[in-house]
Amino acid sequence: MRILLLLSICFVISCSTRKSEHMNKDGYVFLALGDSYTIGESVDIKERWPVQLAHRLRDDSIKVDPVIVATTGWTTDELISGIVKSDAQGPYDMVSLLIGVNNQYRGYPVDQYEKEFKQLLDQAIEFADGNPYHVMVVSIPDYGMTPFAKKKLLDADKISKELDNYNAIAEKISKLRDVKFINITPTSRGAADDPSLIASDGLHPSGKMYTLWVDQMYDHVLNNLRSR
Repeated sequence: MRILLLLSICFVISCSTRKSEHMNKDGYVFLALGDSYTIGESVDIKERWPVQLAHRLRDDSIKVDPVIVATTGWTTDELISGIVKSDAQGPYDMVSLLIGVNNQYRGYPVDQYEKEFKQLLDQAIEFADGNPYHVMVVSIPDYGMTPFAKKKLLDADKISKELDNYNAIAEKISKLRDVKFINITPTSRGAADDPSLIASDGLHPSGKMYTLWVDQMYDHVLNNLRSR
């Protein structure tokens, strides 16, 4: 979303040249690729879902260092450029991909999303040492019922339908590449009845919402790492 770009100073946390060393004394390294939903716009660092995920894994005696390459406002093409600039290098033990809301918000062609999502997912698999089992795609949340959307008089039904289309594309591509698809979109729609699921900016998820996302992906990630 163009407006998201104005809500905060864009920044990237990247691993640069650090390589993953499977279950050595330093533990695992998890690379999270995305936009504002991954960087955790408007929440404390500890409330970002990749950080919450790592913290919970440590409670299960699995040390994970989260590495985030994401910036508020990024579209698929901007994430592609951001990855290049970050100089992120694998292999990583786990890689996640959550991207597309800004494509939808800006009205970009769906074909562009499909093409660039394929490119990003292939890059994510490459980061995971070529193993699609160690990659997961997180669906795009629905912002249509947020106070921001209501204030801007945005069409919630239109947003939901378009995001469902984007997510259907992402899920189809993920399945074709044997990548786990985590569908958090229905959970995000719970914000319509629970304002505590929205951050103070009236648009992005709160830490509470991110906790619900972690609940959905946790068993998959835990079993993945324990299977090494």
